[in-house]
Amino acid sequence: MSDTIDHPFFARLWIAMSSREPESLRRLRRENLAGLSGRVLEVGAGTGTNFAFYPDTVTEVVAVEPERRLAALARVAAATAQIPVTVDTGTVEKFADAGEFDAVVCSLVLCSVDDPEKVVSQLHSLLRPGGQLHYLEHIAGIGPRARLQKFADATLWPRIAGNCHTHRHTEETIAGAGFRVTGARREWTFPAWVPVPVAEFAVGVAVKPG
Repeated sequence: MSDTIDHPFFARLWIAMSSREPESLRRLRRENLAGLSGRVLEVGAGTGTNFAFYPDTVTEVVAVEPERRLAALARVAAATAQIPVTVDTGTVEKFADAGEFDAVVCSLVLCSVDDPEKVVSQLHSLLRPGGQLHYLEHIAGIGPRARLQKFADATLWPRIAGNCHTHRHTEETIAGAGFRVTGARREWTFPAWVPVPVAEFAVGVAVKPG
C-alpha cells in the first residue's frame, strides 16, 4: 500500500510559504544543518528547502516527503543540489534496517505526525550509535500562548496546516526516546506579543548514545 499523502490545500499553502521564507527562518535552517556529515535521513522534506544548505561533508541525503505535490518539487530541488539527494514518497516506517544513517534531520515536521513518540523512536533505531538528530521544530509555549496553541490544535489549525499541532513538547519526546540532547536553544521568529501559535522554535542536536 502506498504511503503517499494527498493534501492539496496544505500543499499549495506550503509551496507559497516556502518560496517566501524570511531570512530569519532560512538562518535557522542553516544552523540546523551545520556540522552534519555522512549519510543523512531528512524527514518531511517539503519542497526541498533544506537541500541548498547541506554542508559538503554530507555524502548522501535520503529525503522523505509523502505529500506527492511537495515531493515533486523536492525532486526538482534535488536535481540542483550540490550533494546527492534522493527523494522518497514513503514514510520513515518503511526503513527497517537499524543503524543505516549517520544523522537524521527534522525541520518543522514532528508537529504534524500522528504519533510523535513512535516516529522519534523509529528515528532513534535508524541511527548508528553516536548518530545525531538535528531538529528545528515548533514547541509548546506557556501561559496565554499555551492556551492559544491548545485552542488552535483542537479546532481548525491541524486541518488547514497539514496536521500541524503547535502545543507539543517535542524536546521531551526526543529525550524520552533515548536521545541525549547536547545542544539546544529557542528562538522567536515573530515578536512574543504577536498572537500566532507557531512563533517560537527550538533548534538543537540530540545524540544516540553508543
